[in-house]
Amino acid sequence: MSYQEKKAQEGVSPAVIFGFSLLCVFLILAAQYESWSLPFSVLLGTPVAVAGAFLGLWVGHFENNVYAQIGLVMLIGLAAKNAILIVEFAKMGYEQGKPLMEATLEGARLRLRPILMTSFAFILGCVPLAKASGAGGLSRQVMGFAVIGGMMMASFIAIFLIPVTYYVITKLSHRGVKHETPQMDGPPSHGPGGGH
Repeated sequence: MSYQEKKAQEGVSPAVIFGFSLLCVFLILAAQYESWSLPFSVLLGTPVAVAGAFLGLWVGHFENNVYAQIGLVMLIGLAAKNAILIVEFAKMGYEQGKPLMEATLEGARLRLRPILMTSFAFILGCVPLAKASGAGGLSRQVMGFAVIGGMMMASFIAIFLIPVTYYVITKLSHRGVKHETPQMDGPPSHGPGGGH
């Protein structure tokens, strides 16, 4: 059994698994937003959650084993979900014609309470994992500490970084498009004028 475990560890490294999961999330978000730049504003919040997971493991004096890695993959999805809620609303407001700063702040303000409610519900739901005992209790504790630590960081720190990254990335990606916006607005205004 020890030989098989050693051979299994040599198979696929955790870095490849995390890289592949991030790539999948990036491609799905790129298809959803129809943009190659906006997914970065979502994914830049995930390192904070991963750092929180490692902090949780350090607090619990656990090592980074396969159960912690399962928790990390789950955290990538959960942290991205929080970011998607903010970015989606900010993007809708910006497309409706609101200034970028106003749309970003409004998106963050509108989604703050739902994000905190779902995050706290998830964290409290994982408390039994962190306090598990009996057969296999240690593996559940590792996952519980990793997930709770990651979600705490995602809820208290990343939630403030996501609007900033969305604002900066949208500003940078629309820098060259700004010149086209008046031209696109121009022809409709000439149309009614030409009719009169």
